[in-house]
Amino acid sequence: MAHNGVLTYPAFVRFWIADAVSNLGTFVSGLALQLLLIQTMHANQTELGLIRTAQWLPYLLFGLLAGVLVDRVRRRPVLIVTDVCCALLFCAVGVLALAGVLTVPALAVLVFLAGVASMFFRAAHQSLLPSLVPLPLLPAATSRLEQTWNAAQSVGPLVAGALVRFLSAPIAVLADAATYAVSAAVLGTVRVAEPVPERAPDRHLWRELKEGAGWVYRHRTLAPYAISLHLWFFFNSLVTTVLVFFAAVDLQLDALTIGLVLACAGVTGVLGAGLAPRLGDRFGLGRVYTAAEWLSPVAYLVVLFARPGWAGIAALVCSQLLFGLSLGLKGPLEGSYRNAVTPDRLRGRMNATIRSLNWGSIAVSAPLGGLIAATWGNRPAIAVGIVGLSVAALVVNVSPFRSARMPEEVAGS
Repeated sequence: MAHNGVLTYPAFVRFWIADAVSNLGTFVSGLALQLLLIQTMHANQTELGLIRTAQWLPYLLFGLLAGVLVDRVRRRPVLIVTDVCCALLFCAVGVLALAGVLTVPALAVLVFLAGVASMFFRAAHQSLLPSLVPLPLLPAATSRLEQTWNAAQSVGPLVAGALVRFLSAPIAVLADAATYAVSAAVLGTVRVAEPVPERAPDRHLWRELKEGAGWVYRHRTLAPYAISLHLWFFFNSLVTTVLVFFAAVDLQLDALTIGLVLACAGVTGVLGAGLAPRLGDRFGLGRVYTAAEWLSPVAYLVVLFARPGWAGIAALVCSQLLFGLSLGLKGPLEGSYRNAVTPDRLRGRMNATIRSLNWGSIAVSAPLGGLIAATWGNRPAIAVGIVGLSVAALVVNVSPFRSARMPEEVAGS
């Protein structure tokens, strides 16, 4: 009943459509940019790491500030403006690449600016959702978004691989630019009662930053969850920085095959996201989340032993199926829980605090992964990531978050 109930809220449905289109483009360009660097610009692992650093460095530098600013304004306009910015920036990447004048430094600048826009978008995106549906439907709404994210994760790389193989990587990037423009147009039709936040007479940037961070890292269950999540992002990025390079060079797979392999994660991701709310209700949100956390290191352990040929492709497929299931199970549970236990006036800062250190850590782990791979090889880099992901799973499994359940009512403001 609840799972279908979210479709009776037009604002959420339009928000969901915009999200689906934007996510599809994100996964198209995610692979297309890497293939552009590897196949067209002949970049090595270190340069791949540097581009990923440029993309996620804004979260490390400005992520906490974004949370404060998002809590001071209406969130829907932020989503529209940042979508338009991303459309223009990725259009510039595609046009410059088609003209043959795109360089690694120029790409770094463009993806850095896109990262700034994405940072504000994500802070506002997660914080707006509780205004679109009532609390009892929040897990179902989050599940819908996670299923769509995972479906895009499945279709996006496949589309990217086909576009790169039959057209070119720059065309795939331009396709992403178009999806941002469509997303902005659809978000412009969303109608939501979102009053302008009141301006407190004693408003102070540093105090607001501290309040948001304090809420996360002093909270009994949010604190260990956030720390574990930071570790997960750091070591997952270390692996994914070299994963496509490993598949293309070590396993000698073409763009379309890589796209097909990566698409497998979205299949089980959709399944996991659909099951997550029901499993959370039955076994407890914390227990399902902490169990799913172990699937990531197991998935990459399979990759570690992949060899060229059909056996290697099968190993990568199994790995992506496990990895996608992990993300699908965790996403709806963590997203709905942290929003439900956080007062509305702190949601922007809470989400930005967690996301800034999550995505900001990639600015450090991506070049580190590239350096390890370039120095000792791709497999040792993957092995380091597996160890780190195991530590992240252990942290949350021995914490109070293991017993977390959705509250019966939303935290007051």
